[in-house]
Amino acid sequence: MVTQDAAVRPLAILAGGGEFPLLVARAAVESGRPVLIAGIRGEASSAIESFPHIWIYRGQLGRLFGALRAKGIGELVMIGGIRERRMPYLSEIDLGGIWSVLTNWRMLRRGDDSVLRIVARLIEARGFRVVGAAEIAPHLTVGEGVHTAVAPGEADHRDIKAGIAAATTLGVRDKGQAAVARHGVVIATETASGTDAMLASVAILTSPTDRPVGVLVKCLKPNQDPRLDMPAIGLETVERAAEAGLRGIAVSAGTTLVTDLKGVIAALDQRGMYLVGIDPSRTLYSEFA
Repeated sequence: MVTQDAAVRPLAILAGGGEFPLLVARAAVESGRPVLIAGIRGEASSAIESFPHIWIYRGQLGRLFGALRAKGIGELVMIGGIRERRMPYLSEIDLGGIWSVLTNWRMLRRGDDSVLRIVARLIEARGFRVVGAAEIAPHLTVGEGVHTAVAPGEADHRDIKAGIAAATTLGVRDKGQAAVARHGVVIATETASGTDAMLASVAILTSPTDRPVGVLVKCLKPNQDPRLDMPAIGLETVERAAEAGLRGIAVSAGTTLVTDLKGVIAALDQRGMYLVGIDPSRTLYSEFA
């Protein structure tokens, strides 16, 4: 929870693609916090220009740090999708970026962390605090329990358990966050192509006349820093899950972002589907029935 003192301190948002950087920025501004968005070129939406902003390439850490210090900003949120996974071109890396990598080389060689965790380490090594989107905008997360008119039944609980097991295994390997299960059997897991592509592959094998069955499960990776790369759902997720013939969606409670919870619930209710926020460490889900 943001303290009263922190509530008036300026906040930076390192923005990738999608709506979440804008939603977090609005939440911060509404709470009285000045905001600076650092939009990653080729990823962030031009809509960030409605806020105080700068544009940076992925390797321009020096420009990022300079802007934060000039504004007296000590806290930063990393939020939004990153489609481009290649290393930055040399022309995209400034001297501050090279210096950060060189001075923290020994630290970065420890373990096999994800790119986001490495960037977070570089940022914190320069004296800034990385905070989670949920800390700034808790209303963007899915709470525990059933959120829809329809609740998962006994067969759905079996699917949820199978989906959690698969998503957890996937997360341990840092390969993805989502899985689809039907009749207690996992039929698809997320790849680098993302959740929508996984659901599209399930939809191909699903007839429109089939009775809805199965679940999409999305969970925070077991070893994932909850400030980074949180799973997310939105109205498009609902549409894709419906096209795939699924009965519902289960997500890790408190660690899954949603662009428009009321809209998502309404869309699921309209389709007779369920949404449940779960604790992946539990083994029983009868309380959601």
